[in-house]
This record gives sequence, C-alpha cells and structure tokens, in this order.
Amino acid sequence: MDKAIQHLSVGLFNRTIANSSKSHFSQFDTCQPSSSAIFLLITAYTVVTLVGLFENLCLVVIIKKQKEAQNVTNILIANLSLSDVLMCIMCIPFTVAYTLMDHWIFGEAMCKISSFVQSVSVTVSIFSLVLIAVERYQLIVNPRGWKPSLSHAYWGILLTWGFSVLMSIPFFIFHQITDDPFSNLSFHTDFYKNKVACIEAWPSVAQRRAFTTSLLVFQYCFPLGFILICYLKIFVCLRRRHGKVDRTRENESRLKENKRINVMLISIVLTFAFCWLPLNIFNAMFDWNHEALMNCHHNLVFTLCHLLAMISTCINPIFYGFLNKNFQKDLVVLIHHCRCLASQELYENIALSTLNTDVSKGSLNLNNMVYLPPVAEIV
Repeated sequence: MDKAIQHLSVGLFNRTIANSSKSHFSQFDTCQPSSSAIFLLITAYTVVTLVGLFENLCLVVIIKKQKEAQNVTNILIANLSLSDVLMCIMCIPFTVAYTLMDHWIFGEAMCKISSFVQSVSVTVSIFSLVLIAVERYQLIVNPRGWKPSLSHAYWGILLTWGFSVLMSIPFFIFHQITDDPFSNLSFHTDFYKNKVACIEAWPSVAQRRAFTTSLLVFQYCFPLGFILICYLKIFVCLRRRHGKVDRTRENESRLKENKRINVMLISIVLTFAFCWLPLNIFNAMFDWNHEALMNCHHNLVFTLCHLLAMISTCINPIFYGFLNKNFQKDLVVLIHHCRCLASQELYENIALSTLNTDVSKGSLNLNNMVYLPPVAEIV
C-alpha cells in the first residue's frame, strides 16, 4: 500500500521500451492516458484529498477544543485522523504527479522522505484502527476486565508510531533516483533526456519480496484479522444481550440502536477489507509476477487501486466520528461557536459530550443484565 510510488509506468514500461525497437516506442505513446482520463484522475484525487483533510481536521479540532471529548476513544480517533491527514498530504500529491509525469522531479531527498512518510502514515492509520477495536472490545465485551486509561492510550499511540517508523526504515534506505529506465528511451525522444525515476534498489529480489510479504502481513492481514475478531465478539455479545431484554417500548428502541451499531461494526470491517485489498494484491503481483502487469492498463489499474485505498481517509472520519452522537453534538456546538450564533451562556450549558469514558466504566450496572453499556456513544 505504501509501496505505491514505485508501481508506476516508469518501473515497467520504460524498461521494456528501453530494450525494444523504435517501432515499439510509438506503441508506448498509445499507452498514455487521454486528456479526459487525466482530468478525471486529477478531479477524483482532488476531491478525496479535500474531503479527507476537511473531515479529519474537523475531528481533531473538535477533540482539541472540547475538553469533555478528550477520553480514550476520542484520543485514539484523533490519532487516526492525524495519520489520515498525513496520508492525504504525502501519499496523494507525490503519487499523482509521478503517475502523470512518468518521471521523478522532486529530488533524491524527497524520493526517500516521501516513501518513508507514506509508509509511516499508512501503518499508523491502520494500527490506530486496531487500538480503537481493542478499546471498544474492553468496554463492551469485558467491562469487568482491564480498563484502558488515557495514559494507556498515549502509550499505545507512541508504540504505534515507533513500530511504524521502524518498519518503514527500509523505504528510506533503499529508495533512490536513477536514470536507468530512460537511458535508451532518450535515443528515441529528447523528452526523456536527463529524466530520473524514484525506485527501490534492494540488494536482491528475495529481500525485496520478503519485505513486501511482511508488509502484506503486518499492514493488512494481521490488522484485518484482529479487527474482525474484536468486532465479531462485540457483535455476538450484543446479540446475546438482545435475547435477555424484555420487549418493552424502551428496550425496543435500545434493540434498534444496537442493530444500528452492529451494522456499523460490520461496515467498518468490510470497508477496511474492500479499500485496501486491491492495492495489496497489486503490490504482491508486482513483486512476485510483474510480467502479468506488462500492458497498457497498468497505470489505470494502479490508479484505481491506489485511489480506492485513499478513499479510506474519507470514510474513517464518518464511521469513527460523525456517526457518533457525541461528535455530532460537539460539531454543532463548534459551528455555532465559530459563527457566534449562540451566547457564551448558552454555549456553556450545551452538553458537549454526554459520555466520558472513565465515567461510563463506573456507571455500568453489571448486576442488571437488562442494562446495556452505552455502546452507541463509543461506536
């Protein structure tokens, strides 16, 4: 997923064309995207970037300004939003520019830095989802067990960033710029003279494949499996509680709310799997059988896979923030405050966040099975 910048036409077509005849070069020209395709590509990425930045920055501002909103769940959501903001800034612009231009123009330092930061942001974003799943599991399924505190949340965030940096170091070490893909192309056209590409230069193919496989495991398979298990247990726990409540009008409304939560949990898992699976498959194919990608549709396939993965930066704030009733209240308060539509007295009396994680833990009535923990406020 963060290896995207090496999976461009420079890495495939230019090496092939470099060893081909001049007639093949004209065929390479036919592989270039049309102006309408380029326009749609730029428009789609622009929309994803702006929406992702706006949504995630809104969540960060709300959590920072509203002191009552700073509980364990929201601190983890803020970390997720920050990593998604970094992803919007570092993953999208450089990848789009490299895809459209077919050569690297940002220098060797940015070749290393951009690939490294891309890997860190993607890894932090994904493992933030894991931390959120763990915290929700403890509050709903195991309320009598270990209770994550704010200090635990900050330690988890620190470990997540540390692990992401360590796992991304190879990108900084092995990425470099080179003019090898354009050395023979320059004989066919002056356009490719003095052009360079940003690629991974590993000591051996086996090491590169081992690293790619480890990324597939730690950035997709393990997080997806862990999140699936946590939310599946939450789903089963809520289903069991549904069967124990009386069919009163109050409990009917609670059952409907819990069904909504179950649908949201399932949607979170399916969205994560759907957004990141295509790009992971593309990365694996590139390293293990890149000949299968040697066609004019390579750039289109890569772009669709990468764009789908980046859409997750727009979906995460919706699932983890804006569908949360407390965040909805906080957002309304923030908008009113910014527009100066409410007086200071009214602003202070509005319930900013009705649930505080620490308070909710102590308020659980464990002896009364009819009472359901306020999962609607943390999911």
